[in-house]
Amino acid sequence: MKTSDLISGLPGEPLVRQGLADLQSGKPTAPAWLVSIARARLAQAGLLDRSTPSAAEPELQLYRLLRREGGDAYSRYNSLLRELISFEQALDRRLSRRSNEN
Repeated sequence: MKTSDLISGLPGEPLVRQGLADLQSGKPTAPAWLVSIARARLAQAGLLDRSTPSAAEPELQLYRLLRREGGDAYSRYNSLLRELISFEQALDRRLSRRSNEN
């Protein structure tokens, strides 16, 4: 199954797609840090190559980035994590449904 088919239409899809692209390009963006936070789950689902280097403390790195950008870093951090959790839960449901069909 292709990545685009697997995550198409899931909540947070654009954010995760951007994060995957940024992480592969080595860009330290908020989406890349989010994907790093979910690295193990995304690799298990086949969305992220296990050989992709992992960053130390991606949660802390994300929060630091948001603080540098200004505004309410705490609220933005929590909002991004909620979006990531929604994505992961929807991905889990989709994978479960597909494995039950086979």
